[in-house]
Amino acid sequence: MSEFFHEGNRQLQDRFETRRIADRQVDLIISDQISPEDKVFIEEQNMFFLATVDSAGRPNCSYKGGSVGLVKVVDEYTLAFPLYDGNGMYLSAGNVLVNPHVSLLFIDFQRQARLRLNGSAFILDNDPLMNHWPEAQLVLRVKLREMFPNCPRYIHKMTLVEESAFVPKQHCETPAPAWKRLEVVADVLPPRDAHLAGNEQDAAAALNRN
Repeated sequence: MSEFFHEGNRQLQDRFETRRIADRQVDLIISDQISPEDKVFIEEQNMFFLATVDSAGRPNCSYKGGSVGLVKVVDEYTLAFPLYDGNGMYLSAGNVLVNPHVSLLFIDFQRQARLRLNGSAFILDNDPLMNHWPEAQLVLRVKLREMFPNCPRYIHKMTLVEESAFVPKQHCETPAPAWKRLEVVADVLPPRDAHLAGNEQDAAAALNRN
């Protein structure tokens, strides 16, 4: 943990006289293991934010949503989560293939709590956890470097109104997104989605409703 802060962090800590309290937090709240309490918190969430970095150091931030249990804590050093069908760009997964450094931010808006986790990500072909999440295209695993809770004072208190109808579930057909029925993408859909190309007017109406 002695290398947790770099020169930029220290410059601002000294400017605002927070070096001592920053060092104290490293001692008190930063951990290199996932505790049983952290495991419960992580596995209770149905969404998180994922930051990845490409080979040139350019960051990309993505929202990942699903049902409770979206993220599975494999052991005290490893967690895993599915990558579902998206827009076909594979920005997050592609970044992981060229740069393993990732950050995850978990926020519980109802209880106003958050947890930050940094580590190295990797993707296994035929990951044994593929069947754990219906319709997962890939499973991304993260080896923990460090994790810590954050001050919750600026978290807005919000209540879940409704889970997305597009979250894959066992024994339930997942609806296709309306944008895949638009004429502008009809000729470039992957073979698995070619049957979706359809009525432009219905697709536009569905997009407007969403």
